[in-house]
Amino acid sequence: MLQTRNETDTAQRDAQMQRLEDLLSAARKAGADAAEAVFAESRSLSVGVRKGEVETVERDETSDLGLRVFVGRKQAVVSVSEFSKPTLDRLVERAVVMAGLAPDDPYASLADPTLLFKGPETPLDLYDDTYLSAESLQQRALDIEAGGLAAGSEALQSDAASAGYVQNMWSMLTSDGFSGGHTTSLFFQSGRFIATDPAGNMERDGEGRSVRHAADLPDVAETGRIAAERALAALGARKLASQKTTVIFDNRISKSLISQFLGAISGSAIARGSSFLKDKLGHQLFDSAVQIVDDPLRVRGLGSCLFDDEGVAVTRRALIENGVLTGWLLNTAAGKQLGMPSTGHASRGLASAPGVSTHNVTLGAGTQSIDSLMRDAGAGVIVTSMFGPSLNSDTGDWSAGASGFWFENGVIAYPVNEITVAGNLIDMFRRLVPANDLEIRGTVDAPSVLIEALSVGGK
Repeated sequence: MLQTRNETDTAQRDAQMQRLEDLLSAARKAGADAAEAVFAESRSLSVGVRKGEVETVERDETSDLGLRVFVGRKQAVVSVSEFSKPTLDRLVERAVVMAGLAPDDPYASLADPTLLFKGPETPLDLYDDTYLSAESLQQRALDIEAGGLAAGSEALQSDAASAGYVQNMWSMLTSDGFSGGHTTSLFFQSGRFIATDPAGNMERDGEGRSVRHAADLPDVAETGRIAAERALAALGARKLASQKTTVIFDNRISKSLISQFLGAISGSAIARGSSFLKDKLGHQLFDSAVQIVDDPLRVRGLGSCLFDDEGVAVTRRALIENGVLTGWLLNTAAGKQLGMPSTGHASRGLASAPGVSTHNVTLGAGTQSIDSLMRDAGAGVIVTSMFGPSLNSDTGDWSAGASGFWFENGVIAYPVNEITVAGNLIDMFRRLVPANDLEIRGTVDAPSVLIEALSVGGK
């Protein structure tokens, strides 16, 4: 009798949970006071093409198991990718011995049982069992390439195009009774092109998307067209004189500024005292119109979940409300250090103790279009690409290499490259003005943002 994919996945999940239960029982018998076991299984396939030829075909199927044990206030984490009984016996023995030798950690423990997810299971629609063959992925990649080259410019050539998917199954069991898991999928496609001017100067740019369901992927020809147009638009870039001017960060890269903010409110950084925002809880950091929200319950969201990697139930949280910083991002350990409960932001690999991470963070859209912001500013830089960011975590001083476009009289005048943008993030946040072009595409999303009077370094 043939089994459906869902029946097969259910059988695999049951087998995973039984293995984890046996492992926790063995850990307790070996001397662990508490333990947590995680099992992850992944299968993926991707195809890359270049100039009409297949360049890469990558298929991967992995299974890994991680065990965290506690002996008093000591902890250790170990992982394996082979699951025979002798291997798992050695895993348990090694973990308990390692924990016994570890230094005391007063903040090491499983999550507070009162905070654990207990249901109901709200449908988040994170899994699509669509099967895409290597041949179909190859065709998608070729069509992306063809869509870009259809721009018809002799200055253009393909750099790479790819398509693929990943399907994951993750299960966790703890000795205090938490049991949970999730199954997710990710489908992706991208294209990158090289444009060359008569003098031989080359510019690269691209476009890509990742989604939970295959049907949500954009048209492949459109992906190619956008990527090619971006590369062509960057030709003829000029240098800029160093100056202070208005900078608009395009919505493709403005999220990097929000990521710097998220790193600075991580409970781990706050507990270490290594954050430029460590004294800013409850302070007005942004304009009162600015809202930043983390929503782990977004349907089909790339960072969505019902509980974090310690089993703590998650909820939608305003991180910035009317411009005010409302709290820190906390896992169990960071929360204990700061005398606060976990906020459901634990994130872990199988071979390490939990760190801190967000889910689906969004900087809310403003009311003005980019054209309107450019008209009001008159002149400045639109940054469309950044690289090599540098941050002083204690002061908030920030800089990054960048390229993009110079605008004057409210309209784009010409592309620019080899510039540096710099400022202090506390001052930058205070002057940040969001545009109305927010697109939900990833785990951190933001509209384009305007910031006045930034230092732009050039020739």
